[in-house]
Amino acid sequence: MSHHDTKDIQVKEKKEVPTIPEQTKSGRSFIPDVDIYETEKDIIMLADIPGVKGNDLDIDLKDNILTISADVKSQAKEDETLIYSEYRTGRYYRKFTLSEVIEQSKIDAKLNDGILTLTLPKVEKAAARKITVTAT
Repeated sequence: MSHHDTKDIQVKEKKEVPTIPEQTKSGRSFIPDVDIYETEKDIIMLADIPGVKGNDLDIDLKDNILTISADVKSQAKEDETLIYSEYRTGRYYRKFTLSEVIEQSKIDAKLNDGILTLTLPKVEKAAARKITVTAT
């Protein structure tokens, strides 16, 4: 492979949110990167939230607003002294407005290896049916 065939590695920095009006905790807040896919039956969201444990993740749904918030704690152990760090910890925070095509009661969330997968099922369309007429 020649040097023309290789691509430089691009490091993407975390996007820090300047301030979150609802925030009651001090510290940094980040916007998690999200990919959204659509199938015939679902909308699937993949959110990148490295370092988040399941019990540090909150997903709320109120008034058609889906809110993802999560805390990332330092990986340093009590007996360790941090001498250099590039990995910034803080809070992830992102909101989405859901449309009426989402069956909100059936939303499913899974967290695996720092990736949050939200499956948002679409409302089933009314099936066509034959209406029987009863003559009296």
